[in-house]
Amino acid sequence: MSDLRFKSVEEASSRKAVKVQIPEERVEKYYAKQVFNRQKMFEYLPKETFEVLVEAIDNKRPLPREVADSVAEGMKRWAIDCGARHYTHWFHPLTDGTAEKHDAFVEHDGKGGMVEKFSGKLLVQQEPDASSFPNGGIRNTFEARGYSAWDISSPAFIVDNTLCIPTIFISYTGESLDYKTPLLKALNSVDKAASRVARFFDPEVRHVNSYLGWEQEYFLVDEALYAARPDLVMTGRTLMGHDSAKNQQLEDHYFGAIPSRVEAFMLDLEIECHKLGIPAKTRHNEVAPNQFELAPIFEETNLANDHNLLLMSVMAEVARRHNFRVLLHEKPFAGINGSGKHNNWSLGTDKGVLLFAPGKTPRQNLQFVAFVANVMAAVHRHNALLKASIMNATNAHRLGANEAPPAIISMFLGSQLSSLLDEIENETSDENIELAGKEKMHLDVTQIPELLIDNTDRNRTSPFAFTGNRFEYRAVGSSANCASAMIALNACVADQLNMFADAVEARMEKGESMERAVFKEVKKLIKQSRAIQFDGNGYSDEWKEEAARRGLDTETSAPVMYDAYLRPESVEMFTRTGIFTRKEIEARNEVKWEMYSKKIQIESRVLGDLAINHILPAAIRYQNLLLDNVFKVSQLFKGESAETIAALDRAQIEDMARRMQAIKAGVDKMVQARHVANRMSDERSKAVAYHDNVAPLMENIRENIDALELMVDNEIWPLPKYRELLFIR
Repeated sequence: MSDLRFKSVEEASSRKAVKVQIPEERVEKYYAKQVFNRQKMFEYLPKETFEVLVEAIDNKRPLPREVADSVAEGMKRWAIDCGARHYTHWFHPLTDGTAEKHDAFVEHDGKGGMVEKFSGKLLVQQEPDASSFPNGGIRNTFEARGYSAWDISSPAFIVDNTLCIPTIFISYTGESLDYKTPLLKALNSVDKAASRVARFFDPEVRHVNSYLGWEQEYFLVDEALYAARPDLVMTGRTLMGHDSAKNQQLEDHYFGAIPSRVEAFMLDLEIECHKLGIPAKTRHNEVAPNQFELAPIFEETNLANDHNLLLMSVMAEVARRHNFRVLLHEKPFAGINGSGKHNNWSLGTDKGVLLFAPGKTPRQNLQFVAFVANVMAAVHRHNALLKASIMNATNAHRLGANEAPPAIISMFLGSQLSSLLDEIENETSDENIELAGKEKMHLDVTQIPELLIDNTDRNRTSPFAFTGNRFEYRAVGSSANCASAMIALNACVADQLNMFADAVEARMEKGESMERAVFKEVKKLIKQSRAIQFDGNGYSDEWKEEAARRGLDTETSAPVMYDAYLRPESVEMFTRTGIFTRKEIEARNEVKWEMYSKKIQIESRVLGDLAINHILPAAIRYQNLLLDNVFKVSQLFKGESAETIAALDRAQIEDMARRMQAIKAGVDKMVQARHVANRMSDERSKAVAYHDNVAPLMENIRENIDALELMVDNEIWPLPKYRELLFIR
């Protein structure tokens, strides 16, 4: 399959030596080796076909059906040359994962044999079962037909021996059943709207691209310890576990030396990413023990999202080769940092201009502040929707805890940009818009060169922060499909930019200059959206109160947050931009509520099983040892000394009895609350019941189990503890 030459490197492991195959060639020699990119297209496609395909990709047009057979034949020859035996339409159902069905490159030859074949029809369109994926009631079980269709803007790739073709997934009646379809619509919408505004400043702009750079945080745990924790296996997080005496409080893990076993895993993962065209660049220890991060170079948003989903699949496979399991849950361990997937988002023209980067002239800076002001207005108007787009049952554990941003959407702009907006708001002239670039800082240390200081600081508590030439959407969860956040963000920005362009054009029709018209509309947006700007501590109770006074959404219940999708302004925005119909929005909300209920239900059932069948038996066994000890002490010793010795055990026996009684009563109450919720036919009501009545009981049960963990003999305790799970050896 591969003609790469390798050299072997052994890394020490507590289990066994881990061999990592490092290509002897430089990375550019094998980068995207498993991707049908333009280089492979040029090599395997006829010249005419190549030109038609590239023209369709570059100009965002559909591929003519008549050339599909030619593309399919070339793609098949390349895939088979690389060792592929099967192909699949690779799509993103509403599960935060991916889906694929493999078919072999074979057909009957009419002579009793088989022939390798792959037609344009099979490349362009297939029919997965549309009733077996989450669909929110759009498709019934007996209405199974759905369609997957090739997304030509995201190149095909090979994983193992299978050609994967990125596709959209829609129902027989045309509604989207995936994340990619509305994402492509949102990107097309923001392209058109942003291009309208950008052409005020450069009439030659044809397209504006949305860019995404995700930062994937994750935990690693030893596979053997993972297998001994049913809660990790079935829910992705620990449903119980007392704090380790040492965790992240010494702040010694962040950016620390990477453990050799982990570095071997990272190197292996990086090589696999590069072969698949994922531009992995940065790796480091994160704040919590056993927590790490991988970040790529920025890419066009659709491709970046495909690459993130592919990465999450690949990293799970690579981790097992190194006797690890990857945890992508947003909060796998209580009391320490959870994991996010910061989405660094930007817009740029096809002329190479980043629209959120300050310029060198007043005209360029007017364009810069125009786009920043429109993003402010969009985030202000739709802050509840943006919060709903990143919320789920797992991310709810992370937001507002241990350096994660709070569950209130606000924007951090930095002192310099904030000052500039203040000046514009109070300025009567549009001629002096300036924003300094990086300033020089001189340190009185002779060995250190002068530093270039960015025009904005960073605020780790801000969910949506300006970071120099982009916005960092920090609230996205580590296990999420980035598309959910990117759909909402690009959609509301596109809608806002269209309204801005309409207002500017109306002023220009009345005789105002473009600069004057833009300046006046920017001033208006700054005044209207000031409430969204907050540069302070997002964790403070004062901010929660202030945010409510400002009219920002402060809802903390995930199921209720989803109501934001059905607000009139959200429905109008999505339908106006052509991204969702009302029916699709309602269906997706049904899926969100259903998924929330099911995840809490699973956690509740796992917790109940562990509490009754693992924890209580272990506690009773240890309690019996204490009772036996009390009896023997009373027989062996007499008087005051016997009472003194036995008193300590009796106190612990009584404390354990109270804890065990509370656990049993809590589990019974939780089961009853679950039964009540399950009888509800309305998905929203059921999700709210799970949030309000089931989840709080789980916390009380956990509190008592964690207390027992400190009492029961370590040899009797049935589960690996945090001190074992959190430190790789």
